[in-house]
Amino acid sequence: MNRHARRECPEGLEPRTFEFYTEALVALTGARVPFLVGGAYAFERYTGIARHTKDFDIFVHPRDCELTLSVLAEVGCRTDLTFTHWLAKAFRSADLIDVIFSSGNGIAAVDESWFEHAVDDEVFCIPVKLCPVEETIWSKAFIMERECFDGADVAHLLRATGARLDWARLLERFDQHWRVLYAHLVLFGFIYPSDREILPAWVMKEVGQRLEREVATPPPKERICQGTVLSRGQYLVDVDRWHYADARLSPDGNLTPRQIARWTAAIDDDA
Repeated sequence: MNRHARRECPEGLEPRTFEFYTEALVALTGARVPFLVGGAYAFERYTGIARHTKDFDIFVHPRDCELTLSVLAEVGCRTDLTFTHWLAKAFRSADLIDVIFSSGNGIAAVDESWFEHAVDDEVFCIPVKLCPVEETIWSKAFIMERECFDGADVAHLLRATGARLDWARLLERFDQHWRVLYAHLVLFGFIYPSDREILPAWVMKEVGQRLEREVATPPPKERICQGTVLSRGQYLVDVDRWHYADARLSPDGNLTPRQIARWTAAIDDDA
């Protein structure tokens, strides 16, 4: 794309919204705020699937969240640190920018590696960096809510980029949550049986061997429910009524009881 090309409002996007997004990107770039574009715009670049959502997602390191919000306030936004563990928002009129610095389950925190492996591109003819596809898969893989499941997004990302993914880094990202990745890889072979070779054989063997080793060892004695890292609402019965430990809490997770309570209370707000 030509960075000097005239910026034109994409089809399906309101001109007012387009103006807001471009002003915000120009302001953040001018203020030298380190940010990455994610969400629908990065997804389209990686998969070719275009969709206009109700918001624009930018990802920042947690230390840069306050600076990001202050710059957006200068272009007329009302800002809000919506959830202290992962998300802030900037509103102007009916338009919204999500400022994301982690994930709702506290796992996929934005760190330096996101920026080291970011992809140079342009959005609205403005030079930007996109969230790396590995981190995009990592963060989306855990979204298995009753009302929102990103499994199709993961499958489409794997189909489009699997041949060039940094698979070693992706496995490292999932770390002890490798079963979540394995579930998506198994489903990929079901969804695209003719494209199974997109997934490297060594990756499938590696996660398969991990499963074999795990099955051969006794299960942990602690009664813990890891479903809470996949859905904030569907496994509350497990921790509230059946007294499983919540995997989002230390030492297994990164959230505090107060953050979990606030995140849970917002279920009704988002319904």
